[in-house]
Amino acid sequence: QVQLVESGGGLVQAGGSLRLSCAASGHTFSSYSMGWFRQSPGKGRAFVAAISWSGTATYYADSMKGRLTISRDNAKNTVYLQLNSLKPEDAAVYYCAGDPLIANIHIFERPSSWGQGTQVTVSS
Repeated sequence: QVQLVESGGGLVQAGGSLRLSCAASGHTFSSYSMGWFRQSPGKGRAFVAAISWSGTATYYADSMKGRLTISRDNAKNTVYLQLNSLKPEDAAVYYCAGDPLIANIHIFERPSSWGQGTQVTVSS
């Protein structure tokens, strides 16, 4: 398994943007489908976005579609999540996750590797 470490979270005003990064250790990152989830206080962890191992396919949750972009750089072992037009309800801990056996990123469930999360806070 790869080890995942998120960064880039912080405090932003409503309408602002953040770029989250997820750095992976290990030489097998390029074979992993990767995704992002988020968890708000009192709520379960929710899927946000996923990207195929090659980066050619992406998939987004309806709740944030149009306001975010997932991308990856396999040479840098890093996946990114660009968040735009942030709303107070987007505040959450954002988690990076990956799995080499998820072929269909439209069903990005129970990935085997998880990061520790990065906090995003949005002020109104």
